[in-house]
Amino acid sequence: MDCRPGCGACCIAISISSPIPGMPDGKPAGVRCIHLSSDYRCALYGDASRPRVCIDFKAEPDFCGSDREEAMRILSALEG
Repeated sequence: MDCRPGCGACCIAISISSPIPGMPDGKPAGVRCIHLSSDYRCALYGDASRPRVCIDFKAEPDFCGSDREEAMRILSALEG
Protein backbone atom coordinates (compact mmCIF):
# COMPACT_ATOMS: atom_id res chain seq x y z
CA MET A 1 0.00 0.00 0.00
CA ASP A 2 1.26 3.50 -0.82
CA CYS A 3 0.66 6.46 1.46
CA ARG A 4 -2.67 8.10 0.77
CA PRO A 5 -2.17 11.63 -0.60
CA GLY A 6 -3.52 14.25 1.77
CA CYS A 7 -3.71 11.96 4.80
CA GLY A 8 -0.95 12.78 7.30
CA ALA A 9 -2.62 10.76 10.08
CA CYS A 10 0.72 9.23 11.11
CA CYS A 11 2.17 12.77 11.41
CA ILE A 12 -0.51 13.71 13.93
CA ALA A 13 -1.91 10.68 15.74
CA ILE A 14 1.23 8.84 16.81
CA SER A 15 3.91 9.91 19.25
CA ILE A 16 7.51 10.18 18.11
CA SER A 17 10.11 9.90 20.86
CA SER A 18 13.13 10.57 18.66
CA PRO A 19 14.24 14.09 17.75
CA ILE A 20 12.71 15.72 14.69
CA PRO A 21 14.29 18.80 13.10
CA GLY A 22 12.73 21.71 14.98
CA MET A 23 11.22 19.32 17.57
CA PRO A 24 14.24 18.11 19.56
CA ASP A 25 12.10 16.16 22.04
CA GLY A 26 10.00 14.49 19.36
CA LYS A 27 6.24 14.98 19.53
CA PRO A 28 3.41 13.64 21.66
CA ALA A 29 0.47 11.75 20.23
CA GLY A 30 -2.20 14.02 18.81
CA VAL A 31 0.21 16.88 18.11
CA ARG A 32 0.76 17.83 14.49
CA CYS A 33 4.37 17.53 13.33
CA ILE A 34 5.71 20.95 12.35
CA HIS A 35 6.79 19.47 9.01
CA LEU A 36 3.28 18.45 7.98
CA SER A 37 2.17 20.84 5.26
CA SER A 38 -1.29 22.34 4.92
CA ASP A 39 -2.14 19.69 2.30
CA TYR A 40 -1.12 16.93 4.77
CA ARG A 41 2.18 16.02 3.11
CA CYS A 42 5.53 15.61 4.83
CA ALA A 43 7.85 18.51 4.02
CA LEU A 44 10.83 16.31 4.98
CA TYR A 45 9.89 13.41 2.70
CA GLY A 46 13.04 12.36 0.84
CA ASP A 47 15.21 14.65 2.99
CA ALA A 48 18.19 13.14 4.85
CA SER A 49 17.02 14.82 8.08
CA ARG A 50 13.73 12.89 8.12
CA PRO A 51 13.73 10.73 11.28
CA ARG A 52 14.33 7.00 10.92
CA VAL A 53 11.03 6.24 12.69
CA CYS A 54 9.19 8.17 9.98
CA ILE A 55 11.12 6.49 7.19
CA ASP A 56 10.40 3.05 8.66
CA PHE A 57 6.65 3.62 9.08
CA LYS A 58 4.96 1.91 6.13
CA ALA A 59 1.39 2.44 5.05
CA GLU A 60 -0.67 -0.70 5.68
CA PRO A 61 -4.43 -1.24 5.56
CA ASP A 62 -4.41 -2.33 9.24
CA PHE A 63 -3.06 1.09 10.26
CA CYS A 64 -4.38 3.33 7.50
CA GLY A 65 -7.89 2.00 7.02
CA SER A 66 -9.92 3.15 4.06
CA ASP A 67 -9.58 6.92 4.49
CA ARG A 68 -7.88 9.63 6.56
CA GLU A 69 -10.56 9.66 9.27
CA GLU A 70 -10.31 5.91 9.78
CA ALA A 71 -6.50 6.13 9.87
CA MET A 72 -6.76 8.79 12.62
CA ARG A 73 -9.10 6.57 14.65
CA ILE A 74 -6.91 3.47 14.27
CA LEU A 75 -3.60 5.19 15.01
CA SER A 76 -5.06 7.18 17.91
CA ALA A 77 -6.46 3.99 19.45
CA LEU A 78 -3.03 2.35 19.22
CA GLU A 79 -1.56 5.27 21.19
CA GLY A 80 -4.15 5.35 23.86
